[in-house]
Amino acid sequence: MHFKPKNWIGLIVSLIILIIAGGVLWAFTQHNAVTATVNNLRLREGPGLTYDVTTRVKKNSRLTILGEKNNWYHVRDSHNRFGWVASWLVDHPGKLKTATTLSEATIVLDPGHGGSDSGALSINQKHDEKTYTLQLAKRVAAKLRAKGTHVIMTRDSDKSVSLADRPALANDNQASAFISFHFDSSPTNNLASGTTTYYYHRSTSYALAQDINQEMSDLPLTNRGIRFGNFEVIRDNSRPSLLLEMGYINTKKDFREIESAKYQRAVATRVVAGLTQYFKTQH
Repeated sequence: MHFKPKNWIGLIVSLIILIIAGGVLWAFTQHNAVTATVNNLRLREGPGLTYDVTTRVKKNSRLTILGEKNNWYHVRDSHNRFGWVASWLVDHPGKLKTATTLSEATIVLDPGHGGSDSGALSINQKHDEKTYTLQLAKRVAAKLRAKGTHVIMTRDSDKSVSLADRPALANDNQASAFISFHFDSSPTNNLASGTTTYYYHRSTSYALAQDINQEMSDLPLTNRGIRFGNFEVIRDNSRPSLLLEMGYINTKKDFREIESAKYQRAVATRVVAGLTQYFKTQH
């Protein structure tokens, strides 16, 4: 078989077109690929939290973007399953996503202590700090989830969690914020009273400390203000992070509030209000 010159030219042009098209397709696919940043990431029927979940994908799963609407991506996973995913829950190379509302945020809540670590003891030595940090964190979680927030708990039962694992959970999930709940204790019973907001990294966390602390001034306990705190859970945290001491467990007046559902609800309301203001003003 013999090809005429014009046939060779046509063949070469066709090959060039195919190569270019393939490169464009590859580049488009790479540019429109995102990675799930949380485990059991929900894909939904439509671009919003009110739509039903169609499937769930594992953390680090690769998803291809097919479309975009209202800060949500229409995606296809490696098993050819389709759905809509919140853009702030996936990693898009070259595009940093920052939460602007609670419904866009991933927040890690850390109930201090747990399991074999009881934390501080109440004035009568009968009640553990770990019990009340978990109660308070659960109340905050419920209020946040009602607003569409993706909440991750470092523990949701009475179990031991290492100090290192707590900030790691926030770092690994690129959390919008991390809040650790504690109740203070003084060397002598009834020696001190009040709440304190601690931060470690001023550049990432001081603004969050300001917005949350200013909500605490009308609580039954004195607001002792914002202080620097060298605590591992916020020191080893690359995300905006705070440690909240919400009263002295070995002070009689404070403990009455700490064990009160009314006080816990009030604290939870103020934490959510502070977070709402933080996301509004920072972005």
